[in-house]
Parts: sequence; C-alpha cells; structure tokens
Amino acid sequence: MSGRKLDRPTNHRLAMFANMTVSLMLHEQIVTTVPKAKELRRFADRMITLGKRGGLHARRQANAFLRDDVIVRKVFSTLADRYRDRPGGYTRVLKAGFRYGDNAPLAVIELVDRDPEVKGAEDKARAAAEKALADAAES
Repeated sequence: MSGRKLDRPTNHRLAMFANMTVSLMLHEQIVTTVPKAKELRRFADRMITLGKRGGLHARRQANAFLRDDVIVRKVFSTLADRYRDRPGGYTRVLKAGFRYGDNAPLAVIELVDRDPEVKGAEDKARAAAEKALADAAES
C-alpha cells in the first residue's frame, strides 16, 4: 500500500508519472508540486537503475514504462554512464515556493550532477531552425 494516490485513478496516475519521468529525463530538471516530485523520485530512480543494469530485459522494461525510444537510449547510455559509480539517490527535490493560482507548494526536481546545457536545448534548436528558415525566406 505504498505510494501517494494524489486523488487520481491508477491508470491516470501511472500515465502521469510516466510522462513526468520522460520530461525529467529529457530536461533533467522540472517544476511540479511537492507531493508529485517526491513520488516521481521512485519512478525516475528506478529507470536509471534499469539503465545501469543494462541488458535486453531491462531495456524492454524501461521501454514499456517510458514509451519513448529516444529517452530509453539516453537512459541506457548517457545517464547510465553518468551514475555508474553512484549507488542510488539520482534525483534531488528542492522546494520552490507556492503556485500563484491555488497556493500549492512547488518543488524543483532535478537529476543530481545534471548537465545544465540540456534544459531547453530542444527549444533553442527549434528557434534556431525557425530563424534560419526565416532568414532564408527573406533573401
């Protein structure tokens, strides 16, 4: 009977944590509420442990949960190498004040020893491509 229910049905809760885990692995830092961040640690740490274990069975387990081939590759290559010598505790939860609308307590959950260049890299690449396309259209 472990884990928070967060007032959601089981399927919704598991899908939400799968999506949040993918976002965390992609950006290596996300902002959410404190209870969700504390519960997300379990899922994120489990995925990194699967990546460290390696092998086909672990890769299939991670793929079944994450459902994103790019993120699974990142977990099994980049993140597994980064945390090879760390015995656990791959995430950190930092309290970040309260949300404006409903005053919910917010937290930043991030990977320990994260790469600061990764956060927003996808948006920066997209903006650069759009700018190049606009420049090409002007000339």
